[in-house]
This record gives sequence, structure tokens and C-alpha cells, in this order.
Amino acid sequence: MTTATDIVRVPLRIAGDAADPASGRYFDKIRRLTGAKVATVAAAGRADAERAVDAAAAAAPVWAATPPAQRRKILEAAAALLTERRHDIAAVMGKEMGAAAAWCHFNAMLAANMLREAAAQVYSTVGQVIPSDVPGLSATAVREPVGVVVGIAPWNAPLILGVRAVAMPLAFGNTVVLKASEETPATHSAIIECLIDAGLPVGVANLITNAPEDAAEVVDALVTHKAVRVINFTGSTKVGRIIAEKAGRNLKRSVMELGGKAPFIVLKDADLEAAAAAASFGAFMNQGQICMSTERIIVDKAVAAEFSQLLAERAAKLVVGDPSDPATQLGPLVHETSVEHVTALVRDAVEKGATVLTGGEADGLYFPATVLTGITKAARIYTEESFGPLAPIIEVDGADEAIEVANDSEYGLAAALFTSDVSRGLGLARRIQSGICHINGATVHDEAQMPFGGVKSSGFGRFGSAASLEEFTELRWITVSTEERHYPI
Repeated sequence: MTTATDIVRVPLRIAGDAADPASGRYFDKIRRLTGAKVATVAAAGRADAERAVDAAAAAAPVWAATPPAQRRKILEAAAALLTERRHDIAAVMGKEMGAAAAWCHFNAMLAANMLREAAAQVYSTVGQVIPSDVPGLSATAVREPVGVVVGIAPWNAPLILGVRAVAMPLAFGNTVVLKASEETPATHSAIIECLIDAGLPVGVANLITNAPEDAAEVVDALVTHKAVRVINFTGSTKVGRIIAEKAGRNLKRSVMELGGKAPFIVLKDADLEAAAAAASFGAFMNQGQICMSTERIIVDKAVAAEFSQLLAERAAKLVVGDPSDPATQLGPLVHETSVEHVTALVRDAVEKGATVLTGGEADGLYFPATVLTGITKAARIYTEESFGPLAPIIEVDGADEAIEVANDSEYGLAAALFTSDVSRGLGLARRIQSGICHINGATVHDEAQMPFGGVKSSGFGRFGSAASLEEFTELRWITVSTEERHYPI
């Protein structure tokens, strides 16, 4: 990894080597906050994507046959390298996406933990002996690698989600191609560099980067290649639908972690200080640019005024500024289009009767933590994912209405519920339509060993440790006959 002060050169990584794209084209990744060049990045096309898959397919038999202990050793070494290089990688990540330093370093920490967790799971592909009704027949169900897995990772948590796209597939004996985000190509490249430098055999992990205008062609080449067996994608629901449809037409399995509109319920018996702290973190961490971000705060009207004030006071104190400054808590949004979207949602909400308690106005790419009350179904922010530092508050009358509003969304990724009655909270949590629900905790919460994924338009399938075994292995039935069989014909 080049030092944090350099302009990083990001070639393709195919069959273990740094490679130029077939066209010879590179594009500049610009730091949007300053206009300075961050990286010079290989602009892959269809032929490059196909070459990367070919390399992964060629390496698949050898990696599948590699003893689990050796796979574990390499993944642990990659985690150590990522930890060793974390300062330089975090600095590049901050420049590429504009994240505050704390978010970048958290990404490095959790990504390393994900590699360690993957290393711990190499022996989890255990089989099962199944009793047969046929005399002398021994039947087993065994887990085997699927082969080539394509991971398509987003920009908003590039180390966490880039590692998640490849770590567990590698642990289970698959080979991988990681398609980097156009916003964070150098950060995603650093992940593959760590894996290769840790001793991964030639072709087991490959990297494809592309210019924004070539994304559709590159993704099509990856998804339709006959050697690819599974595509895992994290990103918007809009793009996820396109990739899932393409995968389905080609009879490819896919794992989709898509958009979110996480509800955060505050019942009238909740600890309001604790709820406000969790809501602030969930809504504003990384400028609200997290799939689990708190997008709807649903509060019992008996405590709505008090809670709203507590949250607004917290939001107003958050430090917005240069992401390289350790004191900064909110950095810039990822690009101008995001600022325009967030601004439009606030203006629409105000036009529909909402009140801005704090924030609400952009300053270039910066947007302050914003708390809005009086949100109704008429406002776009009630249904649309903001992916920005907005905390819209919806008042309800009691727990049943709170659950009804929480489920009034096409999305179902993360959720949270605050109450002093944990037993009741567990019952209510089961009624919320989401893949994840935290009682008396923030919607933003991830751990390497936990099952992660959503329902409805938030996707399908599960990432995370043993939960991903189903996604990245084939379950086969194998029998052995030891007695003479009689067949009717």
C-alpha cells in the first residue's frame, strides 16, 4: 500500500498480478471535497472482467482442496496485514469517500475482525449422516464450495463491506472476484493486496475496477460468465433488482443486502436519555450513510416533545467539519447528488407541515445533523431512504400503532425498540418486519459473527460467519451401497 500522502495507482489484480486493463485506460478518482486527485484507477471492460473470472475458475480446484488449516493461516495473516496497514488505508478511505477518521478506523478494525472470524469458520463445512430406509445404504449430506463467487461492494463502509464480500466465501474454499466501487477503488484494492500478500494462491482473489460509465458492461460480464456460481451484492435496491434479475435469468444464486428505512421505536416507558443517545448515533454516524441508519423515529406522543428536545440538543452539538480532523464527528456527504437529495427531502417535509428543530441547511458537501418533527405520510421522507443525516420523528398513540408504522415500509433491514419492559419488547420485536432488531440499542450495530441481512426490499440471504454457509456452499447427497440391491426392472 502506498503512503497516505501519495496519489495511489490502482491496477487490476488478476491471477495474482497487478495488471493493466486491456484498453490501457485509467481514470482519476477525485477527492470531491477538494478537487485533488486521490488515485489513478484501472478502467476495466468486459474482457478484463472475463479474464478475472477465468483466473478465479482456474484456481478454484486447488483452493477447494487446500487444507482448512492453511486457509485459516492465510486469512489470519491477511487480518494482521490489514491491522498493520490500517492507518494508511484509513487515510485513503477518508479521502475517497469523505468519511470522518473515526469511521475509517472503525472500518479497519471490524474488517480485520471479519477476516479473523472467517478464519475461525474454515472447519464449519461439516456434513451429516442421514439414516436411509434402504438396507446397506450409507447416506451423507456434505458441504462443498460453490466455485467462483463475485462480490460487488459499495462505498459507504468500503473496508467492512469489501471484506464481507470475499472473506466467508474464501473460508469455505471458494475463489472470488471483487468488483470495487467507483467511489472507493483504492480502499477495495487494499483488501485484495492484503489477501495476496498474506499468501493467497494465484487467482484465488481478483480485483476489478471500472470507470463509472463502464459499470453496467462490467457487471453484466461478471454476472453472466458461465463459471460464476454466486453473486453477492450490497447496495441500493434499484441496482440490486437489476443484478438479481440478471442472475436469475442465468440461473445464478445471489445474496442481496439492499436499501433500508430503519424504524426506531420509543415507547412511553423508555429511558429517553438512552434512547436519544442511540437515535443520535444511529441517525448521524457516517452522516447517515449506512444501510442500518435510523431513518424513522417513531415515538409515543406522550413522550414525543421531551424526546425530540433531547435528540435535537444532541444533534446541535455534533461537530461538522474536515474529516481528517480527529474532532470531527460528521464529515461531508459523498457527492453533490446526495446533498441535493437530502436537501429536497427536508424542503418537502417542511412544505408538508414538518418543523426543523435543528440543522436543515447544506454548506457545500456538508450537511448538519437535522431533526424534524411533525412528519406524516404525505412527506417523501416517510417512505424514501434519505442516506443522509436526517432524523424524522413520527408521533404515534401506543405500541400497536408504533408497530404498524414501523412495518409501513417496503424495506426491512434493521430496527430498534426502546422500552423498560424487556419481556414486552421481545414480543413487539417479533412483530417488526426486519432481518435485525435491537431492543434498547441503536439500529447501527454490526459484529463479524452475527447473521446479517434483511427482508422485503432490503434483500435476501444472510452474510456473517456461519449464517453464510448456506449462501456460499453446495449441499450434496452422497451414498454408498454395501449390500446387493434388488431393482424392479
